[in-house]
Amino acid sequence: MRKITADHLFPVSQAPIEKGVVIVDEQGKILKIDQRENHDPNTLEVYKGVLVPGFINTHCHLELSHMKNVAPTGTGLMKFISTVVQQRDVPQSKIDAAIEKADREMQDAGIVAVGDISNKADTAAVKKKSPIRYYSFVEMFDFLNNDRAQETFNGYYEVFKKQANGRGNKKSIVPHAPYTVSPKLFELINNANQGKPKTISIHNQETPGENLFFQKKKGALVDFYKGFGLPVEQFKRTGKNSIYYAMEHMDPTQRTLFVHNTMTTETDIKNAHAWSDNVYWATCANANLYIENRLPHYNSFIDNHAKMTIGTDSLTSNWQLSVLEEMKTIQRFQSFLDFTTLLKWATLNGAEALGYDRYLGSIKKGKMPGLNLLNLGKDLKLKSSTKVKKLI
Repeated sequence: MRKITADHLFPVSQAPIEKGVVIVDEQGKILKIDQRENHDPNTLEVYKGVLVPGFINTHCHLELSHMKNVAPTGTGLMKFISTVVQQRDVPQSKIDAAIEKADREMQDAGIVAVGDISNKADTAAVKKKSPIRYYSFVEMFDFLNNDRAQETFNGYYEVFKKQANGRGNKKSIVPHAPYTVSPKLFELINNANQGKPKTISIHNQETPGENLFFQKKKGALVDFYKGFGLPVEQFKRTGKNSIYYAMEHMDPTQRTLFVHNTMTTETDIKNAHAWSDNVYWATCANANLYIENRLPHYNSFIDNHAKMTIGTDSLTSNWQLSVLEEMKTIQRFQSFLDFTTLLKWATLNGAEALGYDRYLGSIKKGKMPGLNLLNLGKDLKLKSSTKVKKLI
């Protein structure tokens, strides 16, 4: 048994506790939350700073870890995707080593669960042995071609079967983005996910060209399709933003995790919440800055009580895989957001979005959320010098 205390304890699911004590067993299970004054000082592990639960990274591409520093910054999404497609084929040994390294780095960064996009089965071996809980989103796309939907589904289903499940890990089949998934493929995905409640992730409104494509069938996405020799004749413009096409074809009874949301409007958010009360929103601030040098309008989400979560995206589009660094970036550019709000995004909201909130996301009796120490001062402001130390 360990009794751990610091200047402040942030359970997340309740108000912060000054000089709070967390009592855990040998496995890290929370036995009790208490006050320091109730314990013999000689029995306590005392730290300077604040204690918080382990972080939840709701959006990552672990399998792309070998592509760090390959894609230049600020090119825009379409050029970025083209770079990823052209640079993916490298020796398997390099891919495997990079995946293992990235997993260890996330452990050291205090991350206890990850929502991970998988187009291949390269990450399966690492996920089976990692202490991190992985929710593998096996992502499918047929480039809006109904005729290819079944063939596409069958191919990616082989990846799905190989991905880790059990021992804390989960998996589901998900669509890539509105602009790459046909109605038929959406139907096949929905049918495959029926039954047990799951989280369905989808990239959403990451670039201005995405909405323009659906509104008018013009812009960068049309050029992107032509550049890869992909026909878009089957696609009919909707006259609306892309998220409405996604909602038309997705299952509102499942947890839905919209990812990036850089161009999502307040009206879009309201309509998404009317469509389903199981909607979560993942923001990947550093990746958005890396690719397009823009951030979502966070006020629109906060004003509409959106359940925000934090992702890192991949090392192809980020300098590191750290939820703390994402929090620091958000607060640097959006200083109206306080630490308590960002912490909930980084912990409890993320755990709920991935269906891990029974065990993770808050410091509460009976949970095993992990425990991180942050060197925050009395002002509780994130600074460039703020570091995370994983205690459990």
